[in-house]
Amino acid sequence: MTPRLTSAMLASALVRRADAAAGSAMVLAKGDATSGAILLLLLDRGANPRFVERGIGPDGTPTLLPSGPREMVDEAEASAYWRRRRERDPDLWVVELDIAGAERFAAETMNLC
Repeated sequence: MTPRLTSAMLASALVRRADAAAGSAMVLAKGDATSGAILLLLLDRGANPRFVERGIGPDGTPTLLPSGPREMVDEAEASAYWRRRRERDPDLWVVELDIAGAERFAAETMNLC
């Protein structure tokens, strides 16, 4: 088994790197510090909300996978989705990330590429 960073460390790294890159990031919900799943709410300048989470791709390597509704009308719908997920999985971390190239940025930070 290969060692990997804890969920708390990954969430912290996302926030710190986004701040350093003139983006914005915020932990919306804290889950299990060691091994909680991380759900990312990605935004483009506050618009176009979409969710991704770390998972295993078709080739067996770790990757970011689309999650949640395909199209969301507003922030309230996005909030309702992640809150429902937290009801079922209290160990889930939710991190909002608003930065250019959010998918690439998250994958680099989480060492998925």
